Amino acid sequence: MNKKPEPMHSKWDRWLFTQVDNSALVLFRIIFGLLIACEAFGSIALGAVKRLFIEPDFTFTFIGFEFLEPLPGSWMYVLYSVMGTAGLLVMVGYKYRIAMIFYAVSWAYVYLLQKSSYNNHCYLLMLLNFIMIFLPANRSVSIDARLDAGYRKEHMSRWIYVFIIAFIWIVYSYASIAKFYPDWLDGSFAKYLMSTRGKSFDILQHGWSHQAILYFGLFFDLLIVPLLLWKKTRWIAIIASIFFHIFNSIVFQIGIFPYLALSFLLFFFSTEVLHKRLVRKKAYYAASKVIVPKTKPVILFCTITFLILMFLLPLRHWVIKDDVLWTEEGHRLSWRMMLRSRSGYGIFYVVDKENGKKTPVHLNQYLSKKQQRSVQSKPDFIWQFAQKLEEIYAREGKEIEVYADIKVSINGRPRKQLTDPTVDLTQEKWSHFKHHSWIMPSSLYEENKTLKN
Repeated sequence: MNKKPEPMHSKWDRWLFTQVDNSALVLFRIIFGLLIACEAFGSIALGAVKRLFIEPDFTFTFIGFEFLEPLPGSWMYVLYSVMGTAGLLVMVGYKYRIAMIFYAVSWAYVYLLQKSSYNNHCYLLMLLNFIMIFLPANRSVSIDARLDAGYRKEHMSRWIYVFIIAFIWIVYSYASIAKFYPDWLDGSFAKYLMSTRGKSFDILQHGWSHQAILYFGLFFDLLIVPLLLWKKTRWIAIIASIFFHIFNSIVFQIGIFPYLALSFLLFFFSTEVLHKRLVRKKAYYAASKVIVPKTKPVILFCTITFLILMFLLPLRHWVIKDDVLWTEEGHRLSWRMMLRSRSGYGIFYVVDKENGKKTPVHLNQYLSKKQQRSVQSKPDFIWQFAQKLEEIYAREGKEIEVYADIKVSINGRPRKQLTDPTVDLTQEKWSHFKHHSWIMPSSLYEENKTLKN
């Protein structure tokens, strides 16, 4: 009997839907599950859950998500415990989809619930959580695959490789582009950063180390993905990646995220090397069959839309008036990592509309120390706290105005006026894509400055 001829496929279909061995994705799932479990259990053990959700009287949510509230009593500990367990289930590949959905939704909840400890790594993890829900990461080397032989597959479509590499390329590229600003390029921020975050290391206080950090940080982010893609420079790039991320882990102590970044290296090794070195017992797939799924339109729409969004979001600060380094407008969700130090000091005033009495606000009556630092330096926190004060006084039957007299230091500069102290912030609206006139104009580069040591 003659074999049925293989269907003709377009060039794009052959490129995106050729089946390749799935060792990289399977190994990434194992590491990813372990890391997210460590993140959840570590947040309990190191006191982050207590500091961020239990101790404060209220949290600063992302604007637009004010309806979110911490779970009462000790239930936040329970949530993080179940999240940690879900991470372990992801690692071993048992009830993978359910576990991944639970962790993704829970992490999105705690991420949006508070931003006092915001960094881009948490944002990255939220995106990856939802991405992992839809990837076939449990089809091999998993309990799910062992329990159901029909579910087991040793291959995946090449588009998964393309999508993941394109995504991390965007992240790294914007991390580099954001560093092209005066304080980074003249080495002054590297010097200031090492005098604060790296002060425990004498070797990091020398001028040559500041220059090394300047150039290595700039060009590592810019070139790492192309260097990993090119076989001749791959091992140089791998060694550089290990050095860069371990350095960040030791000096900045940023949890699981350097190791999460290192786990992406799996997608740059050949499948043969990964299989031979790390999962030899797994069956190796080498048939290179082209399988175009019925869901192709959905896959292409979702992946392309996501990548376009990731490309456009970090650009929004360019269409917002003034310098993002000063205003923070467009700073979040933009991969602006390790770029600036920000501190401030100021006073909030409440004016009773009925009698005109002006009263200074004692921040320690309302806020944790961590929240106080943000409320005295970051515009969105300042605005939110004003709305919160209005809400608190309204429960007492009082109508008030709220004014903020805040001065901020950027990268160790002398403090300068951030807010217009004559503007009643309760009457101001917040926009994610527009400048707020109550933020005073930037004067960061109007005069020469020397960053404090």
